[in-house]
Amino acid sequence: QVQVVESGGGVVQAGGSLRLSCAASGRTASNNGMGWFRQTPGKEREFVAAVNWRGGNRLYADSVKGRFTISRDYASSTVYLQMTSLKFEDTATYYCAVHLSAEGSTTPGRYRYWGPGTQVTVSL
Repeated sequence: QVQVVESGGGVVQAGGSLRLSCAASGRTASNNGMGWFRQTPGKEREFVAAVNWRGGNRLYADSVKGRFTISRDYASSTVYLQMTSLKFEDTATYYCAVHLSAEGSTTPGRYRYWGPGTQVTVSL
């Protein structure tokens, strides 16, 4: 069983930065792609970023390209999401997930293990 736990959420002013962390336990987690998604009440879960098992291939949603950076520490199975130039519309609950394969993807259904989420609130 893989456990996923996010941390680093909080309240930040527009234009500010936050770094989210995601710790995934279990052997499977270190060999699988990982991704970040976000969700606001009444809306579907939205893809944010993903990285493959070695950290060499990264995917980003158009809405965060150039502002967010995903990275991972292979040894510790920890994934980070550095968020800069935050906007009010980035406000959401952010979820980390472990992919079914060594790659990452934009499809939530391709992720097997999910964390409980961490809240990010961007104030105007």
